[in-house]
Amino acid sequence: MRIATWNVNSIRARLPRLLSWLERESPDVVCLQETKVVDELFPSSEIESRGYSCLVYGQPTYNGVAILSRHPIKPLLRGLPIEPDHVECRLLAGVIAGVSVFSVYVPNGKEVGSPAYEHKIAWLERFRGLLDVTPSLQNDMVICGDFNVAPEDRDVHNPERWRGRLLCSDEERRALSEVMDLGLVDVTRLHHPGPGPFTWWDYRGGAFHRGWGLRIDHIYASLRLAERCVKAETHREERKGERPSDHVPVVADFKAR
Repeated sequence: MRIATWNVNSIRARLPRLLSWLERESPDVVCLQETKVVDELFPSSEIESRGYSCLVYGQPTYNGVAILSRHPIKPLLRGLPIEPDHVECRLLAGVIAGVSVFSVYVPNGKEVGSPAYEHKIAWLERFRGLLDVTPSLQNDMVICGDFNVAPEDRDVHNPERWRGRLLCSDEERRALSEVMDLGLVDVTRLHHPGPGPFTWWDYRGGAFHRGWGLRIDHIYASLRLAERCVKAETHREERKGERPSDHVPVVADFKAR
């Protein structure tokens, strides 16, 4: 099974690129983030015409997650079970061919120490609490998405420049490591020791062409599933050309049991 994750930064703006990539790469499952569209306006028909079912959870202008699959999807979860009053569409899960698949878009945090930053840390802690009572960690589970955290210095083009800054702060890294400590494996690191590969480059300052990237998009698998991961790659070419997302796809291949 080939499983991918991609923050498309607006599904409608990036639809031609997504459709072209689907036809070229033929992933079995794709987790999308920042779809930025309500469910009724999600371009399901265009995607279904390429052989995919769509599970969506979106809102206008911001956030939004989706799961595309060549296999039937059994819905599992929409959002965290306990959300604050202001609900944000950041978490979607379904069961596909016996694998529990999560598409996750962790809050950005805006600025270290800000209310948005504290919301980000709290969101990760609530997510950890959810996984802590989820039995699929002992079976086959994959958690894909834009975590808005570069876990280690090797995930940053210039660690000293980013030291203590948003996406790389100690508190963000701690919160993400506590999620990982439940028994998840970063499948990219099984095949690429680093530095990189990077998955996000700021639109500003020519960051992509200067190589100023961070690895903040991840595919995490439960131990039993990670043992079957035979390949992981980052599609850097998708950051080129006209109207790219600021993120690129991350793809992992898993052999059958």
